Amino acid sequence: MKRNLKDYQNIHLIGIGGASMYCIAAMLKNDGKNITGSDLNESLNTEYLKSLGIKIAIGHDLNLLKNVDLIIYTAAVKNDDPELIYAKEHNIEAIERAPFLGEYTKDYENLICISGTHGKSTTTSMVASVFLEANLNPTIQIGASLKKINGNYYIGDKKYFILEACEYVDSFLHFHPTSEIILNIDNDHLDYFKNIENTKKSFKKYTELLPSNGYLIVNIDDNNTQELLNTSVNLTTFGIDNEKAKVKACNISYSDLGFPTFDVYIDNVYYDTITLSVRGKHNILDALAAISIALNYNIEKEPIKKALKDFTGVGRRFEYLGEYKKAHLFDDFAHHPTEITTTYNSSKSINHNETWAIFQSHTYSRTKEHLEDFANILAKFDHVIICDIYPARETNIWNVKEDDLVDLIKKENPNVIHIPTYQEIANYLKEHIKENDLILTIGAGPINKVAQILLKEKA
Repeated sequence: MKRNLKDYQNIHLIGIGGASMYCIAAMLKNDGKNITGSDLNESLNTEYLKSLGIKIAIGHDLNLLKNVDLIIYTAAVKNDDPELIYAKEHNIEAIERAPFLGEYTKDYENLICISGTHGKSTTTSMVASVFLEANLNPTIQIGASLKKINGNYYIGDKKYFILEACEYVDSFLHFHPTSEIILNIDNDHLDYFKNIENTKKSFKKYTELLPSNGYLIVNIDDNNTQELLNTSVNLTTFGIDNEKAKVKACNISYSDLGFPTFDVYIDNVYYDTITLSVRGKHNILDALAAISIALNYNIEKEPIKKALKDFTGVGRRFEYLGEYKKAHLFDDFAHHPTEITTTYNSSKSINHNETWAIFQSHTYSRTKEHLEDFANILAKFDHVIICDIYPARETNIWNVKEDDLVDLIKKENPNVIHIPTYQEIANYLKEHIKENDLILTIGAGPINKVAQILLKEKA
C-alpha cells in the first residue's frame, strides 16, 4: 500500500461476500471507514453486511467507485474485471486481499496464524475458543462459522489476532506472524503449486517469516512437515504416532457417540486428560495444536480443558444439520481425498443404517488431479451421488466430466449415479433413503443446499 491504512477512508471490496472479505469489510466498518462492495451473488454474508449499512452491488455498479480511494479484491478476480479496469483508469489504488490483510494485522502485538492443507478452520476455532475462555479478548478471523462468536470473525483488542492463513497463491507469505501452527502439507491447489515440492517450499518460506523469538507449532506425524523442523525459532512439535512429539496424545478412548478422551503428555510427562465433543483422530491432532499454542502463551489448564470440551465444531465440518424421514443429515466441507477419508472415518463412529455420500467436486483442476483418489474413497460409502462439478474460478480446460468419476467408482461400487442439480438430488433422496440412513453432503461448493431443500420441506 502506498499510504498508511489510516489515511484511507472510502474503501470498496470486490468479492465482498467471501468468507475472509466479509470479515475484512465488517472490521473496516467498525474502524469507522466508509465501505462499499460488490459480489456476483447474493448470500447470507452480503445480507449481513447490508444490515451494517454497507452498500453492495450484485454484479457491478461503477457509481459506487466515484469517491473510493482504495479497492480490495480477492485472488479470484481477473484483470478484466470492470471495477479493476475502472480503478486503473482513474488511478485508484487496488490491493489483493492477502497483502491488505498483511498490512492490517501489523497493528497487532501477536499475530497467531493457523495453516495447513487440512483442518485450518477447526484448529483456528479451537485456538480462538481457548483464548476467549482465558479472557484474552483476541481478534479472530476464521474461514468457517464458530458458534461461540456467532460467525466468522470477532473484534477484540490489539494484543492478539488469531487468523486462519491459507497457502493458496502463497497468500500466507504476505503476513507478519509471531506464531504459526502448521497442521499438515498435502497435494492441493496444484493449479498453482504444480507439485508437492513447490508446496513444501512455500511452507518453508512461510516459517521463515517468524521473528527469532516467534513460536512454530508443527504436526510431527505428517511426513511432509519434517523439513520445517530445522529452525532457529521456538519449536513445539505435537502428534499421536511419533514418539518424538513434545506434546503427545496417549491412551485414546472413544465414547458411544464417537467423542475422544485422551491423556496429554508434554516431554513424556503427564499433563492432563482432555475430552472433546467432536469426532475423529484428526480433531485430536487439532486439539493438540491448540494446547501447544496455549502453553506458549501461558494459558492455564482449566480454560484449555473447558474450551476444548465445549467446542462442538464449526459450520460445514461434519456438521449435523437435522433429520429427514428419520435419516440423519450431515454436511462436510471436505474437497480433497484426504479430507473425505477423514469424513468417512468419522461416519463410522455413528450408529447408522447405510451411508449416502452426496459429492460435488470443487474445481476442474482438482477433479482431474485427484480423480482416482476421489473414486477410491467415495466407493467406500454405501451409496454415492455425484453432483455437477463446482467450477469456482475455473473454466474446464481439463475436459474432465462427472461421468469420469462415476465410471471409476462403479468399478468398486455399483451404487453410484450422476445427478446434476441440488433439487434433483433432493428428489432422488426422498424416494430412496431409509430410516437411520446417514446422508453426507460433501464439498466446498454449495452442495449443502441439498440438505437445506430436504429440511425446508420437512418444516
